[in-house]
Amino acid sequence: MKKIALTAALAMAMGISATVQAHPENEGYATNGSETVWKTGYGECWQHGFWKAEDKTEACGAEAAAPAPAPAPAPAMKMALIDAEEKHIVYFDFDSSQVTDVSAIVNYVGSLAELGSIELKGYTDRIGSNAYNDALSQRRVEAVDAALAASGINTAKTVTHSYGEANPVKACTDAGASTKSCLAENRRVEVSISGKKQVHVQQ
Repeated sequence: MKKIALTAALAMAMGISATVQAHPENEGYATNGSETVWKTGYGECWQHGFWKAEDKTEACGAEAAAPAPAPAPAPAMKMALIDAEEKHIVYFDFDSSQVTDVSAIVNYVGSLAELGSIELKGYTDRIGSNAYNDALSQRRVEAVDAALAASGINTAKTVTHSYGEANPVKACTDAGASTKSCLAENRRVEVSISGKKQVHVQQ
């Protein structure tokens, strides 16, 4: 009788050993051939000797993972007008009021939702009499104003000033022919543009 009981116990132990396998989804638990976890008469999952706390599954008492938080909604945007200002400089050849290129000015004005004003300040170098340079600086601002108008810009809001040889940005000690080249940065019309731009802003 003892031999029969021992044989039965050994057979059962061998059967359990054969089914206690490591399955990635049920690692740490005794399973049958279809990888179903064995349970006790109390409904508890049957853990084998290599079970670890991290092996616990939801089916065997682990808490369900908290759902990932929903992504925050993108902030609502709206269009708004903001103040904008930009400055440009138009340079001139010696003793000339011929305008070469105003495309950068035209492009910037075209990017504005509203044009506030355009201010033109004309200057010359120090060569020549004060009276002549005053008149030349006036011709230069008038030439820039005309070039902008010809490009389709409404110059009704343009304000012009002529300062002759005042406010030089370059002081030169060169003599002779090189003086004209050195003073080139003083032969200019400064263009100040103000207005409003339309931009996206967060509500």
